[in-house]
Amino acid sequence: MDIPRFGIPEKLADRMTMAEQHDYLRTRLTRRGVLRTSVATAAVTGAGLGTGLAASPASAAPTVLTSRSSTQVDGSLVAPFGRHLAYGADPKTQMRVSWQVPFAVRRPYIRIGLKPWALSRKIDAEVRHLTTPLLNDGRIAAAEQFYVHAGLDRLEPGTTYYYGVGHDGFDPADTRNLGTLGTFTTAPSRAESFTFTAFGDQGVSYHALGNDQLILGQNPAFHLHAGDICYADPSGSGQTTDTYDARTWDQFLAQTETVSKTVPWMVTTGNHDMEAWYSPDGYGGQNARWSLPDNGPDPVGQPGAYSFVHGNVGVVALDANDVSYEIPANFGISDGKQTRWLDRRLGELRARHDIDFIVVFFHHCAFSTTNAHASDGGVRDAWVPLFEKHQVDLVINGHNHVYERTDAVLRNAVARKVPIGEHTDPTRDGIVYVTAGGAGKALYNFPAPDTYEGHIEDQESVDTYHVVKGGGRATETVEWSRVRYTGFSFLAVEVQPGPHARMKVTALAESGERIDHFEISRG
Repeated sequence: MDIPRFGIPEKLADRMTMAEQHDYLRTRLTRRGVLRTSVATAAVTGAGLGTGLAASPASAAPTVLTSRSSTQVDGSLVAPFGRHLAYGADPKTQMRVSWQVPFAVRRPYIRIGLKPWALSRKIDAEVRHLTTPLLNDGRIAAAEQFYVHAGLDRLEPGTTYYYGVGHDGFDPADTRNLGTLGTFTTAPSRAESFTFTAFGDQGVSYHALGNDQLILGQNPAFHLHAGDICYADPSGSGQTTDTYDARTWDQFLAQTETVSKTVPWMVTTGNHDMEAWYSPDGYGGQNARWSLPDNGPDPVGQPGAYSFVHGNVGVVALDANDVSYEIPANFGISDGKQTRWLDRRLGELRARHDIDFIVVFFHHCAFSTTNAHASDGGVRDAWVPLFEKHQVDLVINGHNHVYERTDAVLRNAVARKVPIGEHTDPTRDGIVYVTAGGAGKALYNFPAPDTYEGHIEDQESVDTYHVVKGGGRATETVEWSRVRYTGFSFLAVEVQPGPHARMKVTALAESGERIDHFEISRG
């Protein structure tokens, strides 16, 4: 079972929730219980985020383990790295800038401006500190990590800003450091043509780096990451020999910075992103590393569930760990709150006259046929009826390390065939589901031949399965698997507004070759 249970014996892990795993690690694997949560865990508080134009409310901080002593070094010798952007709840006026420093620094801050030589005063930033001790005979590696976050509000829509991050001893406005400046662009005030990209299951590899560079070439307004972000927990097999290395996050953020320092990197939570050491729900690490929109059902308890609007597209991110039958470590964690929020939020977005399309992304697949995970019946039971109720236009998943795309699906069956190059209308045809899990981790395989652009196989049905409640598999023969590609890839979606609004969806292999394309329009 693909579940993050580093250091936990298999027989125990098979029946432990994420909260139980957290308790086990803290009470059984720490030396004489010195690092028990009740003694050594503290909340990191905010530090006045905002542009100075208006106060920005401090985001609720994660509960993380703080070290008893931190190495202090000369700030001039400490260079920030791993910059990653994220929209706030309103992408027209809000941007969240995050970065990492290798040591504790004094008074971190950000400067912004419309020109690189005209940056603002220093705007305070917040430090979120994670400590991972050496545990389980070294199979859990020790790490000290310092993540810094700044919230920028009351920005101008459709405007490109320069920014630099620093701290005492390192000023990005110093001429010696101008090469460290980045840029970002806020969402426009009215609908314009734009492109966004998406994938899941990235990790750290040459394939992951290659996909990043191809994504940058699409000039996307934002990027959607459908979970299983870096794989600091690489196996999740539940064996006592499992490893966990938080330093993989350092590698990941450095790898991704070439894109994420300019393109808002909007992530959600995969099963490998639940890290039991940091908090009972497994999300303490994610809360420390990312600053995401805080308009979801529970910004701290479910940081991967939120929404935003860019132009004429409403985007909804979901935490599928909450409903997964296959990997139940956090099953039911929101007690239905996330699903109720989803119903309300989709209704609100669909009622807006300025929104043409709704895109939903999350990790576990509603419809996929690989031999590794296939489809999760929990997602189908909880959310697919809501997607159909509100006529969602596109659903993007990860989890299965391949590219797969369905026909238009309605009530778990093909409502309209959508061959490569064709178009579909969700108001009458149903919903297309895309598995874009080929971002960089080792690839899975299908029970049927690949079928993609330039390589079409005449096979209308595939023998596969979906996971049912309790973890069992129900076999099924499906006809909705239209495109299958066993290779590294990502999704690029070109959005065109206006009276004939449409989304042109394209899948690209890591070679840059197009493997699939289709079009979505309404009415």
